[in-house]
Amino acid sequence: QELEEQYSPSRWSPRLGSDTIVQAHLEATAAGTRRARAGARTSLHVPYGDGDREKLDIYFPADPAGTFPLLLYIHGGYWQCLSKDESGFAALPLVSRGVAVAAVGYDTAPTGHMDAMVLQVRRSVAFLVQRHAGIRGIYLCGHSAGAHLAAMVLSTDWTQYGVAPDIRGAVLVSGVYDLEPILHTYVNDELHMSQEVAQRNSPMLHITPAAVACKVLVAVAQHDSPEFRRQSQEYGQALRAAGWSVSLLDLAGVDHFDIIEKLSEESYILTQVGEELLPSL
Repeated sequence: QELEEQYSPSRWSPRLGSDTIVQAHLEATAAGTRRARAGARTSLHVPYGDGDREKLDIYFPADPAGTFPLLLYIHGGYWQCLSKDESGFAALPLVSRGVAVAAVGYDTAPTGHMDAMVLQVRRSVAFLVQRHAGIRGIYLCGHSAGAHLAAMVLSTDWTQYGVAPDIRGAVLVSGVYDLEPILHTYVNDELHMSQEVAQRNSPMLHITPAAVACKVLVAVAQHDSPEFRRQSQEYGQALRAAGWSVSLLDLAGVDHFDIIEKLSEESYILTQVGEELLPSL
């Protein structure tokens, strides 16, 4: 029961009740995405594979001068809800500064399983590298389950994909980096993970030697549960011990949901700190 509580982010928000916070999050991110689509040059529903959800929404700078940094945003939703269609909300502050943003879709449970989701996100990176020769550095940003998937991208052996993506930074927000506790909660009812699958896809267990140019920002909300806060702290420390350049950011006054929703705001501290990862800015 205690573990169920710890891994139920909606129960920890002081703003709204657990029944309404997720719907409010969906409405906020969808509204931000609509604004971004209206204000940026876009290529929507670009297929990177053959599956229904293997598509990208790409938001381009108004005047890409030949080359541009690209931020890949990976949505959360506990690997079983949300989609790329409400994941463009962070694009406007970035495209105005010459950064392209790609929101990636992947097969959520019960259609998708954990191995497939990790593979899909890795393949989306390979696709972007092959398709856009003008990309000058890739930056990952993931929220919650998306932070887990972004962290798995950091552990990729790219020789299997025939590319060598220049991943220079990652912003991991309120993520889960060890899937073992998830096995014992309601979250696994849809995921059907075995112990082996959880271990194979836990970033904490697959930390590779540091990529020299890559900086990692691990952010967590004041009103995330103690378990989410522990996971962020321990993963950040483990990366640092392996030689990665890691910053840990504990954000006051936000919960598991508005910590990421506010990325649509120019003045938000996480927007500003994230932009500091981008050397072109």
